[in-house]
Amino acid sequence: MRRGAEPRRGHLLLPSVAAPEHATSNRTASADPLGALVDLPGVADAVAAARSGVDALLSHRVLRRRSAEVTAESALRGARSSAQLEGAGIELERLRGQLMGGGKVELASHDVRGSQLVANAVRLHADLGAVLPSWSRSPKQALARLHLLAAADLGLPTDQLGRPRGPGQAIEDPLELGPAPDPLEVSARLDGLARLLLAPTRAPAVIVAAVVHGELLALRPFGSADGLVARAAARLVLVGRGLDPKAVGAPEVGHTELDHGPAGALGYAAAARSYLHGGPAGVAQWLVHCATATALGAIEGRAVCEALQRGSQL
Repeated sequence: MRRGAEPRRGHLLLPSVAAPEHATSNRTASADPLGALVDLPGVADAVAAARSGVDALLSHRVLRRRSAEVTAESALRGARSSAQLEGAGIELERLRGQLMGGGKVELASHDVRGSQLVANAVRLHADLGAVLPSWSRSPKQALARLHLLAAADLGLPTDQLGRPRGPGQAIEDPLELGPAPDPLEVSARLDGLARLLLAPTRAPAVIVAAVVHGELLALRPFGSADGLVARAAARLVLVGRGLDPKAVGAPEVGHTELDHGPAGALGYAAAARSYLHGGPAGVAQWLVHCATATALGAIEGRAVCEALQRGSQL
């Protein structure tokens, strides 16, 4: 943080975001800053709706015998949506056909870098199960692994893969979030985020995932493919903390759907900017957005289950 500068809102200054009329004592908020976020306006209801949606998905009879198929399909749909949010859109059937045919992923526009981003997103989501154990023990180590997968073959120097960015390194900003923190601040705040993740909290998984997601978007710790990393990390939280242990939802699909939601609803980029710059109200908007995306992702998972139950080809 620059000397004398005002702290950036929404970046691990979590004890300060709870409104006084809803917050517990300052001591309690400081001890559990993530838990204090439950009391922000509208958050508890959105989290409850997300939980209800995921519970309905997990009770679907198809999951008794074919959960692996639903997990794989939800991973594919989530990866496609995550790449779209990173600026690399591809039709689901085109992507599926290319993968089943054993060929390279290629956008209709023949954009080489965009095609590689999609391929990386698919590989990243397919490997999340292998990353989960290290995420639970050492979140920073897991983030490095996520970036190795997300940024592979994008033309970065080898020594930049899986390592937080250094001074003067280029920073991608597909969401137009504005200036990113300097490397020293990034390092300190990643340490803080890791400590929060390893500490006990009353916050439900949806809130923890949203904070991890928002912080990584804000920090842009690697300078490239940070959005892919942030969304993959959020999914790891939802799985690892037991909300969606089989990874059958697709919250990334929910984020893209909210970009085309009803008038007045915040899209993904706008919600992220609110988290960064909107103070307590902006943090609440982001948390509600992420909870709603989780609920929509559960609906997507149920659609996969219904298709399998009907015998339809995915």
